Amino acid sequence: MTPEREVKVRRVLNHRQSGLIVVMENVHDPHNIAAVMRTCDAVGVQDIFVLTTVIPRHKTLRSNSSASAAGWLTIHQYDNTAECMKAVRAKSEKIFATHLGVQSHSLYDLDLTGKVALVFGNEHNGVTEECLQYCDGNFIIPQVGMVQSLNISVACAITLYEAFRQRNNAGFYDGNPRLPEGEWKTLAREWGMYDQ
Repeated sequence: MTPEREVKVRRVLNHRQSGLIVVMENVHDPHNIAAVMRTCDAVGVQDIFVLTTVIPRHKTLRSNSSASAAGWLTIHQYDNTAECMKAVRAKSEKIFATHLGVQSHSLYDLDLTGKVALVFGNEHNGVTEECLQYCDGNFIIPQVGMVQSLNISVACAITLYEAFRQRNNAGFYDGNPRLPEGEWKTLAREWGMYDQ
């Protein structure tokens, strides 16, 4: 590994956000999944949970290409909602779902600086009722158009950049590692950097 590459790997690892997690439930389109992964990488999300209960498990989520965001993320795949949400809860204090319901809050009213998981449903039906039972609340992205929905990858990008804004203002991207030391070192080894 060149010194320049090591500097980049260290910088990226030091900006990875422990406690900011994305859950995609039954997302059909692999292009949407890839777009979400690219946004996750861009804002420092390391853990993505992919839950498939009504569609087949995705077979090509991992990539060995350094140009693919999937190669730099930790992807957890589940086909059981209870098991998935138990694993998500172990890493999160709050779980919020994008869901247009009576008790939904604006994205901009959420505190996204804590250990939080964000759940995004599939392109047609959104988050399932089963999954919603494990969530602490619902949120919406305010809109003023006739069509009150956004593509999942767009909704995720808007949400994650609001999390980025809040966390950046709170000093979470100051260059000090946010991941637990063991996880930081494991990822450093996986990414080709010697444990120094």
